[in-house]
Formats: sequence, C-alpha cells, structure tokens
Amino acid sequence: MRLLIGVLLLALAFAQGHQVHAKDPTLTISFGVVDKVYSATGLLARKDAADVTIEHDIAYKKPMTYRAVPLLDLLGDIDNAPFDTLEARATDGFVSQIPISLARKAREGGAIPWVAIDTAKNPWPNLPGRSYSPGPFFLVWQHAEKSGVGPEQWPYALAQLSGVASPLQRWPQMAVAASLPADAAERRGAESYIKHCLSCHRLNGAGEGDMGPDLDKPMDATEYMTPVGLRRLIRDPASVRTWPTQVMQGFDTSVLPDSELEDLIAYLTYIARK
Repeated sequence: MRLLIGVLLLALAFAQGHQVHAKDPTLTISFGVVDKVYSATGLLARKDAADVTIEHDIAYKKPMTYRAVPLLDLLGDIDNAPFDTLEARATDGFVSQIPISLARKAREGGAIPWVAIDTAKNPWPNLPGRSYSPGPFFLVWQHAEKSGVGPEQWPYALAQLSGVASPLQRWPQMAVAASLPADAAERRGAESYIKHCLSCHRLNGAGEGDMGPDLDKPMDATEYMTPVGLRRLIRDPASVRTWPTQVMQGFDTSVLPDSELEDLIAYLTYIARK
C-alpha cells in the first residue's frame, strides 16, 4: 500500500510540475487605456516576429540570436503618449525606468529595441555563473551603442511594460534644486542614478526596485562609506564585499566613465545634505 501511495504521489507531483512548466508565460503592456496581455505563443505567432542577432548581448557577453518582436509595434503610438518613461518590471524585483525617447531613436538610425521570447523548442541557456536564463521575455537592443543604452536598460525575466511619468516627476525627493546650474555635477549625477542605479536601489523611498537596499534611507551611502570605498563598490562590488548570492555587477569605464562616476558621487553627497 505504501508503495502504491508513493507511486501515486510521484505521478501527481510530476503532473503538477508538468502543468507549471507547460503554462504559457505572459507579458503585460500598459501603454494606453486598456492593458494588453500577450502570451509567449501569441507573440511568436505574430507576423512581425523575426530572428534577431544581438552582436553585443549584455547578458551573455557574446553574440546571441533571439526570436523577437519589435518593441515599437507592441507599444503603438508613442508620439502622442501622455507619459515620457517606459517602466520595465521583472519578476525578480528589478524595475528599470527607460526614457521613451530612447525607443524613438530607433526610427532615426539609433538602437532598435526588441522583446525576445524564449522558446520551448530551443530554450535559452543559463546565464554565465547563474542557474537560470533571462527568459521568458528579455528586452534586447540592436546596436545599443548608437543610443548609449546602459546595461540596466536591458531588463530580462520581463513581466510588465508600463507607460509612466518620469522618475523626477513621480518622486520629487530625487530632484536637485532649480537654483543649481544646468550643467551642475549634481544634476548630471541624478540622471546617472536614474539610468544605472534606480532599477535596483531606491533613494529615500523613491523608485520601484527591490533588489538592493535604499541608498539614502535610513542613512545615505556617502555617510557610511568612504569615497574610495564607494568608487570601488561601483566599479567592482566583489572587491569591497561579497557573499554567495551577490547579484550586483560592476560598472566599468565603458559604461560609466570616471567623470560620470564623480557626478554620481556628487549627487549622492548632495542628497545626503538635502
């Protein structure tokens, strides 16, 4: 009897696991009056689906070919949208704020955004050093260098894309004083923070990302870390502190030049005083 019960339980577990594995993943796009929900199967069946080769893939660090759909086709009318930012939310707590102007540049010879879809017939391999792939949906960019697309603007494990107001409009506590010059380091640093940091780190409660700690609350990062330590942490996190589940990757000078790094630290220092 125990053997029979064991067999039945194993069969049930297998059936349940198979159902979960077979479930068609979905991507929600909130870019208008009505939310649109796309299944992976539905996206792959679209006429505009194509094989796209990404020469400098940010996740795999090598050329990759994906079956993908043009992001602009999914969004629709981006010229008359009542918002200026595309919020990309992943299943792991990563939330990237992508200027819609970045997507518009695709029509002017800039980087071209695609939503890549993982396929059951040819599943994507695990990411280097990880036990998971970037599926089921991954926002990738052809010729990312043409528009200065940053690594945090390649969200994978994508679950939802939403049109929203810009971060500085939604979270005024992030803004610098209007009295600061237009070319002030602190102002440039705010832009850098939104591009490179806000997807994982909130700032005094501002932001949606949950992968890392808030960098201003309850204490600003510049108050408990030296400038030397903070620079090293941003460049190579593992050289400062490391643990088995560490996620943060460093930003080298090709992504974050030294001048931008100094702007970023100036901004964090400013926020601490503010």
